[in-house]
Amino acid sequence: MEFSSRARQKHTRLAGDRREQYPHSLQFYLEPPTESISLLEFESFAIDRLKLLKVVENLGVSYVRGTDLYKTKLETEFRKLKFPYRALAEDDYEARRKDHISHFILRLAYCQSEDLRRWFLQQEMDLFRYRFNELTENLRQKFLEHVNLSFEGIDEDLKNELADELCASTPGFNMSKVKEQMFYKVGLADAVDLFRARRVFIKDGFAYVPLKEIDVIVLNNYRTKLSKALALTARSLPSIQSDERLQPLLSHLSHSYVGPDYSIQKNTGKISLEQIDALSVKSFPLCMRQLHRALRDSHHLRHGGRMQYGLFLKGIGLTLEQALEFWKKEFIRGKVDADKFDKGYAYSIRHSYGKEGKRTDYTPYSCMKIIMSNPPSQGDYHGCPFRHSDPELLKQKLQSYKIPPSGITQILELVKGMHYQLACQKYFEFTHDVDDIGFSLNHPNQYFTESQKLLSGGRELKKEFNNSGNFQQKNNSQESINSSSTPTSSNATADTELEGLEAYFTED
Repeated sequence: MEFSSRARQKHTRLAGDRREQYPHSLQFYLEPPTESISLLEFESFAIDRLKLLKVVENLGVSYVRGTDLYKTKLETEFRKLKFPYRALAEDDYEARRKDHISHFILRLAYCQSEDLRRWFLQQEMDLFRYRFNELTENLRQKFLEHVNLSFEGIDEDLKNELADELCASTPGFNMSKVKEQMFYKVGLADAVDLFRARRVFIKDGFAYVPLKEIDVIVLNNYRTKLSKALALTARSLPSIQSDERLQPLLSHLSHSYVGPDYSIQKNTGKISLEQIDALSVKSFPLCMRQLHRALRDSHHLRHGGRMQYGLFLKGIGLTLEQALEFWKKEFIRGKVDADKFDKGYAYSIRHSYGKEGKRTDYTPYSCMKIIMSNPPSQGDYHGCPFRHSDPELLKQKLQSYKIPPSGITQILELVKGMHYQLACQKYFEFTHDVDDIGFSLNHPNQYFTESQKLLSGGRELKKEFNNSGNFQQKNNSQESINSSSTPTSSNATADTELEGLEAYFTED
């Protein structure tokens, strides 16, 4: 794949050679694209597919895959994204081109670690399963032939002859289902998993596989090919990383946040410092609630915690003046006197608000950035509690926050499956007493915004005043639970996105 700085000229509809390039709407992505594309198109294609895979991940955990409800939800979300995911028209070259190129771009971005490869493989598998099952019988057969998995469908006479054996050997089938379902004659080597699980009828070295099980064989084949391809791509990374145009893009994609920009504070000035304690209990995600509690207890946060929490507070609406007052009041209660704070920290806070240095207005951290970069070490409180906390410590923390035992079990199961953002969504549901939050959680400031909408009946956060015109705090309750540190791996260097923010809270 080559890249150019010029925008790509629009292609015409499918000509003969283009039809041969993408003969089917679905593929195993065996051959990488070779055309030249602009860097702008490179990034836009990747972001669109990343949004698609994030939807697949969220719904795959929230609903049982393959059910009608799951398919309906997936269909609705895909339609919103306007991504070419379905059985596309035979001449829709542009849609197939985008599907092809975007897959390979994300393959480059997500081959860089075992965790990233595992995530990418799972989401692509789920997406492929859905698309394969949406194909018509004719298109499905064409696809199987295209990928050299041409299985022969048995005719009605043979099916009637084997009806008793098929019914007895296929779990969940009665005679009427056997008559309704199409069966394929598959070589035993391709159906070994189904054979081991005793889910198919075997005769003369062939497995008779019902249509509903054929996707298992196709998916196993796809998984093997994609897994090997990811490993091979990872070996090629050094040559790719030497390209100064691509490496920043690929690094950004693997940590990418694709939601709203929370550097634009809609609630600027609407939140008072007196509200923060109460808000931390009601509307902060667990990562920020942990940081706030640690700050109140020790009157200090180390570098990583100050960066993560400071930008979050900026994002929920604290003005520069409020931020200076908030941090100064808390720090001088500890070992930092007022003079040291003014000399060592005030400039850094102004810098984060774009008032010093390069005048860059820095953006609050997304969930992906918190999860994937700068893991906490002993004595740190930043990071994602679902990703970086010991499971037993996390369980104790959730118990202290009155999460019911069944909820804790669900959250820990999601954590075990490495679905950290979905665990946070589940935490939101239990702390707000809702069954389905109705959105995909990707940002701590999104958590806060959605919490405030829910608690205020959909209205934006507003101050409340008593009859005399003075601010009246609705809830001045404070947490009494001490946060536990999360001993994990040592600190990593800050993301290049924060280059120029080195002065931001650099003293411990």
